[in-house]
Amino acid sequence: MLISIAWILLSGLLLGTLCKKIRFPSLFGMIIAGVIIGPYALNLIDPSILNVSTEIRRIALIIILIRAGLKLDLSDLKKVGRPAILMCFVPACFEIIGMVILAPMLLGMNRLDAAILGAVIGAVSPAVIVPRMIKLIDEGYGVGKGIPQMILAGASVDDVFVIVMFTTFTGLAQGQDVSVMSFVNIPLSIVLGIAVGFIVGAVLYKWFSWIKMNLIIMTVILLSVSFIVSAVETEFPMIPFASLIAIMCMGIAIRRLDPSRAVELSGQYDKLWTVAEIFLFVLVGASVAIDHAKEAGIRAIILILLVLLFRMLGVFICVIGTKLNLKEKIFCMIAYTPKATVQAAIGGIPLAMGLACGETVLTVSVVAILLTAPLGAFGIDLTYRRCLENKDGGVSKTPS
Repeated sequence: MLISIAWILLSGLLLGTLCKKIRFPSLFGMIIAGVIIGPYALNLIDPSILNVSTEIRRIALIIILIRAGLKLDLSDLKKVGRPAILMCFVPACFEIIGMVILAPMLLGMNRLDAAILGAVIGAVSPAVIVPRMIKLIDEGYGVGKGIPQMILAGASVDDVFVIVMFTTFTGLAQGQDVSVMSFVNIPLSIVLGIAVGFIVGAVLYKWFSWIKMNLIIMTVILLSVSFIVSAVETEFPMIPFASLIAIMCMGIAIRRLDPSRAVELSGQYDKLWTVAEIFLFVLVGASVAIDHAKEAGIRAIILILLVLLFRMLGVFICVIGTKLNLKEKIFCMIAYTPKATVQAAIGGIPLAMGLACGETVLTVSVVAILLTAPLGAFGIDLTYRRCLENKDGGVSKTPS
């Protein structure tokens, strides 16, 4: 196991650094490192690590969302208003609709199988988007109009909506009835997640204020409580509860009650993310069944690119009527395209269920990760300085 961990860290660092040198997103190098050392190529990762790969990736996502919450100013998010809410579900709906229209023509699927595929592909990747929006907040790009805050919040809720849709469509494919409660549970899980997050964050603030402890201990406590909150969703699936939203709201609450402590804690989580990022994207790469990617063919690539246009149209509709100019709207459309973690997590479920579309869903999921994660990240990195106002009120022309 120790040798496998060394392979993950060293290969991820090496290829990530090489990608940075050629001005390409480091996550692309990490994903490729995972593909190379994973079970479908050199097979250098111990099976015991692969067995807990989902949990390790979950830990990395938790670290990302704590960072996001600690850096997110609630007053900035309030300025965004309606578009932030629409971004939680409208782009995903457009992408699923696009898949239902196009997949039968390009891949010969029926409409229900196409809807299942759309629900898998329709989720954006917080793992790709959130760190980049945090970077924009730190550098002051787009914060005046709440652009990174809007995208950050939308990407965190988007997955809740899409996974409910995925569960509904796979249930239909297995002959189950559509449950109205499945759709009612979407807003319930979001509201409960927000409420629990703010309450737990307030309790942690009181704890940190009453008992003197060093920053490392506070960091460990916040991370441990986040694990417990995340486990509640897994252990009690009957409760409509969005744990990842709750975790981000914990950070928001701490920032709102004690901004200086939030800055200190954020610095600690920045350091944790350096290692967590490598594990996250290398293990995403290791989960990619490369033989399925080879079988995909040009039709799968065309399909993904076309449904991304549907998603971008959905994003554009969300920001109609706002103060955003055309460049800023285009940036939002680009920033909301990357896929990775959700596709790696649920792309193989239809196949495991024995559904006829299972092989196709897994194949297209693999292609979506390899295509959109690096392209989306590269698009964000390339355009944010050109499209967004910086903290001094200007638009930088210098490429990132």
